[in-house]
Amino acid sequence: MKLAHDIPARERVIVALDVPDLTGLKALLEKLDGRPAFYKVGLELFVGEGERAIELVRARGGRVFLDLKLHDIPETVARAVASAARNEAELLTVHTSGGYEMLSRAADAAKGKVKILGVTVLTSVDQAALHDTGIDSSMEKQVLRLAQLGVDSGIGGVVASPLEIAPLRHVHASKLQIVTPGIRPRNAATNDQKRTLTPAEALRAGADFLVIGRPITAAPDPCAALEQIVADAI
Repeated sequence: MKLAHDIPARERVIVALDVPDLTGLKALLEKLDGRPAFYKVGLELFVGEGERAIELVRARGGRVFLDLKLHDIPETVARAVASAARNEAELLTVHTSGGYEMLSRAADAAKGKVKILGVTVLTSVDQAALHDTGIDSSMEKQVLRLAQLGVDSGIGGVVASPLEIAPLRHVHASKLQIVTPGIRPRNAATNDQKRTLTPAEALRAGADFLVIGRPITAAPDPCAALEQIVADAI
């Protein structure tokens, strides 16, 4: 596993392709002009277009992070992971709250073809929302607990908000690859994200990859927005 400081800043930005169909995807890829190295295909796009979305991104030379946040019985998740591995995605998300057996079956099904990332607590969730689900521990303790479950089950990394990067690095050092959504450049709107940092702050804290969507894709000039984020992050 490459450590964060071994990866060029441009390759550590994953652009979220939050569009509903191939028409929107083609238009967005044209605007991005091949500048990003890595792209996130999320649930909306994958449900709408399936493998065709991945194929289109790969045809443009992009690496694929398939963000499906799988959470089901272990057998179903294992079969879904095997299918995703055939699509040549490099990263695939599952929910760590699915438990040890689900996570370990996912890791086994990946067979080294796709890296499994365990989603800890969504960046749209704050302490009050966490409490509403019946969890009384602090956000940090819950993230660390779920990350440890991921380590124990053999998955390759976690998805966590920027505010939990430092404690994750303190506990797990280089054992886990950390992918971080909820990244907002300074002065950008937070939208539905509750726990955010700037790109530079997240990288300094120890993130390996940053997932960034609207600050790039909704910008008047997405390429310029990406270049500015990369420059600011170095």
